[in-house]
Amino acid sequence: MACRISELVLDCRDPETLAGFWCEVLGFVVLGRDGDSIEIGPPEGFGGLQPTLVLSRSDEPKTGKLRLHLDVNATDRDQEAELERLLAAGAKPADVGQSGLESWHVLADPEGNEFCLLRTRLD
Repeated sequence: MACRISELVLDCRDPETLAGFWCEVLGFVVLGRDGDSIEIGPPEGFGGLQPTLVLSRSDEPKTGKLRLHLDVNATDRDQEAELERLLAAGAKPADVGQSGLESWHVLADPEGNEFCLLRTRLD
């Protein structure tokens, strides 16, 4: 028997703001609140194919590039249209040393956490 990733936990200053951002980006909904944490995930809830995202309040500042980041793919539009949507939702371009020739876009969420928008569209 093997393990499966069921949740990803992201420390942040403002769980409410990040929950709104990531729900918009991923089509997720708020699944629950526990103290200073908010769990978001697919509308069908916890335990499905996609892990949920737990946004946990922390006053510690983010320092440097994240050692783990999320990669996202558009599901209903091409990469450029999805990039426009993510920027309108509050993402910002991020520079982590890329050359500019990559097939992906490096972005940051409203708290500066890096993530990549990949080229391939997923159904």
